Amino acid sequence: MPLPYPLIALGSILLGLLAGGLGYSDPYILPWFMIFTAATASMYGFPWGLLAAFLSTGLLLLFPGFSLMALALLLLSAWLAHGIGESLRRAHRRAKALARSQRLLAEALEALPQAPDRETLLRTLPERLAALGEGGHVGVWVPTTQGFRLLESTPPLSLKEVPASGVMGRAFREGRPVYVPDVGQEPGYIPAPGLKTLAELALPLEERGEVVAVLNLERNRPFPPEEVEGLFRFAQAVSLQLSRLADLEERRLIAELSERLQSAATLEEAGAKALALLLGSLGLPSGTLWEARGGRMEALAYQGVEEPSLLQVLKEGLPYGVGLAWQVYETQSPVFTARYAEENRVVPALKALGWRTFAALPVLSPGAPRSRRVLVLGQKEERLWRKAEVELLLLFSRTLGLGLERLTEKHRHQAVNGLFLNLLQRPPEDLYQPLLEEAIRQVPGAEAGSLLVLEEGAYRFKAAVGYDLEGLQAIRFTPEAMLLWYGHPLERALLGEPRTMSVEERPIVEISHQTAPEEVIDQAGRAREIQANLCLPIPYKGEVLAYLNLDNLHDPRAFGEDSLEAARFFAAPLATLLHEARTRHLLEEAALTDPLTGLANRRAFDRFFQEELKRAERYGYPLSLAVLDLKGFKQVNDRLGHAVGDLALIQVAKALGRERRNGDRLFRWGGDEFAALFPHTPKNGAIAAAFRYAQAIQDLCFEGLCLGVNIGVATYPEDGTSPDALLSAADTRMYEAKARGQVVAA
Repeated sequence: MPLPYPLIALGSILLGLLAGGLGYSDPYILPWFMIFTAATASMYGFPWGLLAAFLSTGLLLLFPGFSLMALALLLLSAWLAHGIGESLRRAHRRAKALARSQRLLAEALEALPQAPDRETLLRTLPERLAALGEGGHVGVWVPTTQGFRLLESTPPLSLKEVPASGVMGRAFREGRPVYVPDVGQEPGYIPAPGLKTLAELALPLEERGEVVAVLNLERNRPFPPEEVEGLFRFAQAVSLQLSRLADLEERRLIAELSERLQSAATLEEAGAKALALLLGSLGLPSGTLWEARGGRMEALAYQGVEEPSLLQVLKEGLPYGVGLAWQVYETQSPVFTARYAEENRVVPALKALGWRTFAALPVLSPGAPRSRRVLVLGQKEERLWRKAEVELLLLFSRTLGLGLERLTEKHRHQAVNGLFLNLLQRPPEDLYQPLLEEAIRQVPGAEAGSLLVLEEGAYRFKAAVGYDLEGLQAIRFTPEAMLLWYGHPLERALLGEPRTMSVEERPIVEISHQTAPEEVIDQAGRAREIQANLCLPIPYKGEVLAYLNLDNLHDPRAFGEDSLEAARFFAAPLATLLHEARTRHLLEEAALTDPLTGLANRRAFDRFFQEELKRAERYGYPLSLAVLDLKGFKQVNDRLGHAVGDLALIQVAKALGRERRNGDRLFRWGGDEFAALFPHTPKNGAIAAAFRYAQAIQDLCFEGLCLGVNIGVATYPEDGTSPDALLSAADTRMYEAKARGQVVAA
C-alpha cells in the first residue's frame, strides 16, 4: 500500500531538521533526504522524484558541507527508485487483471455443466467471456465447407461468414490455440466492422477429438501469457463438456429409439417413429427409410418430404442403381456428403431442387452379411457432418436394424401363418399363386419367381410372378431335369436345403437351356434376364413335392444368408401345405375320375371345359371339342357279359390314351360315350385327331365282335362361344355321323 512511503518521507525530513539543529554534519543528513527522494519517485513517478530531489537540495543548503555530489546522488536515487516503482506498479496492475480474468473464467467454468445441450453451451460462451474481450469482441464460429459461420458473438457482428484463413483458419487446421499480438500484420486480415483490433486469440473447441467450433477473442490490448494459458485451459474444459454432452445425447437417443421400436406394431410404424426422433435430434428437415425389394428401392417410411416431385419418387420407388441408397446397398458403406450434385449417383428430382447435404447409411440386421434397408437423411443447405454425428448415426442405424429385424421375424410368422390357415380352406389350384407371391415378399432379394409342383411323375409350373405362366405351363420337367437345375444331389433336396446361383458364378441361361426348350424358357421364362436364383426344394416323406424358384433380374448378389434363412422358414410349412393340397387333389381327382377307365368323368369335363373356354376367350386361340359314341359296344356287353363289356371300355380308354397328343384332355361321360378337348387346336387339327382316335377304337375286337365310333366335332369360336352352344353343335354332328354312317362329322 502507498501509505508507508509518505510517512517515511515526512520522517526523514523531520529527522534531517532535527539533525541540523543538533549540528550533525552533512554525511549523516544526506541518506535521509535520499530516502525521501527515492520514496517519492518510486511511488509517484520520476517527475515527482525530481521535485523531491530539488526540495531536498534546498534543505541541504542549510547545512554546512553541502556539495554538488549530494545533488547527483539525490538525482540518481530518484531515477533508480522510479524504475523499481514502475515495475512494481506494472506487476500490481497485471496481478489485478489476472485475478479478474481468473475469476471470470472460474465463473464460466462453473456454468458449463448447466448447459442442457451443445447448441446452448456454444451460444452462451460469448456472453460469459464478454468482459475478457472488452474493447473488441468474443465470438463462436462453426466451420462450413467455405470457411466459418458465426454462431454467436458479443457484441453482435454484422459479419456472419468469413473464409477459412487468418488466425481462426490456422487454429482450425492445426487443432491448437493461435495467439497473434498484432493481427493487423497478418496477411489477408479483414477487420470486423467497427472494431480496431490489436490482438486476436483463436481457441479450437473439440468434440470427441474433432474441432467443431472456434472460440475467437479480439481486443485492442494484448493478452498476457497467463491469460492465454487460462483461456486455453478453459477451451479444453469446454471440449470435455462437448464430448460429455455428445455421449449423453447418444445414450438418450438410443434409449428412446429402443422404446419407440418396442411400441411399434409394423415396420412402417417403426420407421416413421425412428425418423421423427432422429431428425428432431439432428435438426434435419427430412429423411427416408428405403428397403431394397428386387429391382426397386421402396420407401418403408419417410418424414418431412413435401415437394410433389419428391413425393412422386417416394411413390414409384428408386429404380435399380439410381441414387445414393443403391450405392450404399451395393457397397454396404455409409456416404456423407455436402455436395450432392457432384456425386456419381443422384436422384434427378433432388438435384433439380438443389439439395446438397445427405447422409446414407446401411441399416444392418444382426448376423446379416448385407443390409437390405438404407437410412437417408438430407437438407438443401450445405452442412459439415461432425464426427460425433457420424458415430451417432452409425449406432442409431445398428439399433434400428435390431428393432426392424425383430419386427420382420414377427411379421413373417404372422403373414405366413395367416396365409396357410387361409389357404387350407381353398382348392389346391388356388393356393399356388398366393404362396409364391408371399415367398417373394418375405425372402430378401426376390422380385420374380415360379413354383413347380410334382404331378403324375413330372414337375409343372403352377404359379409365376414376372413370367408368362401360360407359356411355361407347356413345359414338363422330369425329376432328373429338376436335379440338374438344382445342382445338388437328391439327398440335399430331400433335406429341403435351399441353394443360390448367380451369373457371376454359373451360366444360368445355359443351365436353363439344358432343362427346357430354349425358345420357351427364354421368352416365357426370361432366362437370359435372370441375374440370381434361389431354388428351394419342398420335400415330404422321401419325395420332393415341389421346387420354389425365386429370382432377381438386376443384382447378381441379391441373395445372401438372410435370404436362405427366410427360405428355410418357408420349407416346412410349405411342404405340409402342399402335402395337404396333394391329398385333397387326389380326393378331388377321385371324385372327378371314372373308376373303371381312369379317365376324367363328366363332372371333370364340365369344369375343365369352362376353364379352357375362358382361356381361349382371353388369349384368342381356338378350342375344339369332340363327342364320341361307341358302335358295337351294346352287342359286346349283351353277348359276352358285363365283365367283357367293362374290359372293352378299359381298352378303349387305353387306346385313346395312346393316341392322345400333349395337351389333349380325354373324358368318359358315362356308358359308351366319351369326349375330348383340344386346346390351341383349330377344326382341321381336331378332325385329324378324331380320325386317329376312331382308327384306334376300330382296331379293338372281342371274340369276333369289333367296336366302332361316331364322332362329332365343334370349334370355338366358329361353332359357338358358349359351352352349351359348342356342346350342342358337337352332339348334333355326332348324331349326324351316326345317321349317315360316317366316322367323323364337323
